[in-house]
Amino acid sequence: MKLRTKYILFVFILHLTTLVLTYFIFEENKILFLAAEVFVLISILISWNLYLQLIQPLKSLMAGLDAIKDRDFNIKFSPTGKYEVDQLIGVYNQMIDQLRTERTLQEQQHFFLEKLIYTSPTAIIILDYDGLVQQANPKALQILELDERALIGCPLKNTDNELLANIAMLQSGENKVLKHKGAGTFKIQKSHFVDRGFPRQFILIEELTAEILAAEKNAYGKVIRMMAHEVNNTIGPVNSIIQSTLQTENLWNNGENELLKEAMQVAVDRNHNLNLFIRSFADLVKLPAPNKKQLELQAVIWSVATLMEIRSKKNHIELVLELPETPFYILADEQQLEQVFINITKNAIEAMNGDGVITYNLSASERQLTITDTGCGISAKQAELLFTPFYSTKKDGQGIGLTLVREILTNHGFAFSLKTVAERETQFMVKF
Repeated sequence: MKLRTKYILFVFILHLTTLVLTYFIFEENKILFLAAEVFVLISILISWNLYLQLIQPLKSLMAGLDAIKDRDFNIKFSPTGKYEVDQLIGVYNQMIDQLRTERTLQEQQHFFLEKLIYTSPTAIIILDYDGLVQQANPKALQILELDERALIGCPLKNTDNELLANIAMLQSGENKVLKHKGAGTFKIQKSHFVDRGFPRQFILIEELTAEILAAEKNAYGKVIRMMAHEVNNTIGPVNSIIQSTLQTENLWNNGENELLKEAMQVAVDRNHNLNLFIRSFADLVKLPAPNKKQLELQAVIWSVATLMEIRSKKNHIELVLELPETPFYILADEQQLEQVFINITKNAIEAMNGDGVITYNLSASERQLTITDTGCGISAKQAELLFTPFYSTKKDGQGIGLTLVREILTNHGFAFSLKTVAERETQFMVKF
């Protein structure tokens, strides 16, 4: 039973009892009976007035409580002139002002946080209470190469994305540095925060590719320059002495030193090969900035395919070109881009022991070139070391081919990846 109902019932019973009692007490004295009746009527009016004074402010405060339930913090009440009620109204108005201020600050902070997450150069993924992806900023979608609709609401474990699979294995508070698709290097950190008393996880993905490439190039550049300096300083004088000796005719006239002469000539040839070997490393360090010009990509691919055709036929490998008829133009350094495609094709040929196919597929709509070979593929261990300077899977490889490819494509600003997508299907993708 509500308080006002109890009050009305109490007043009604009290005055009814008073009327009955006055009737029996003053039954014989009409004047006192009438006076008692007037007193009861005045009491009823006073009680009703008190009821209105107490109940009306309470109704207003109840309306305020309903507004708070609806999160409407704009309703305030004016003083009534009654001390006790005004005290209550003052506290209510003060509470509403505080709630409105805190709500405004919270909305401003939330908006700032959302803006910060959206524009952050670090990829951010936020999970809900059940471990499903609730939010991912544009940088995360770019790195993962996923559409937002395909990511939101999905668990990290049940995904084909290699990077997300590695993230799923991390525990909260752990971090890891790994390579993605052989080219990019990323630092992944998994942590959590408490929301409404329950932990929620979030993931930070920071791209370290540029910093690591710069550090690598600085390190191997110093080594190569030192090696080139020492080798050139040694080979030059040694070759000069050997050449002078070979040109001294009286040493070789009797024919007794023919074997020595041949050995010295072999030494000269080996020194020449060593010089070329060092020069190939030096060319990597001295790679000039790309001289970008508008060029038709199909023409560059045809040129490379023609150049590599003899070598591919010798190894019983077919070159297949799937190119659009409409010219596709890009801004690039033609010589450097040709070198990239030559190195990729050469690696694909060497990955197949004959009887294979290399396919060049150019998609103008996706602005993407995919070079696919039917070779032996890339193992998980090899994938982690791809594009690492001086790393090679070949017995006599120098390990600078893919490093040069990485350097050229990075300087052009072209995204790229190298991975085995299925058995006997390895793809090198370049996105322009």
